[in-house]
Amino acid sequence: MSKTFTAKDVADHKDEKNGMYIIVDTGVYDITNFLDEHPGGAKILKRMAGKNATKQFWKYHGKNVLDKYGGKLKIGDLAETAKL
Repeated sequence: MSKTFTAKDVADHKDEKNGMYIIVDTGVYDITNFLDEHPGGAKILKRMAGKNATKQFWKYHGKNVLDKYGGKLKIGDLAETAKL
């Protein structure tokens, strides 16, 4: 069963000490061990850690990238929140 994270949970994971998580669409991804592998460099991942990176991700990547790396990086899903 997949773990469910709140945006606050993800926000608490914004550095290498606590782990680095990002949100893409409704998925939560642990990018901590992917920093050195990222073709665009670690800097942009570090800047987006703890945040919703959906807009930035889709601006520079196609679905094939998520298909290739998502399986090994995805750790859960974003909890639904009420939109007021």
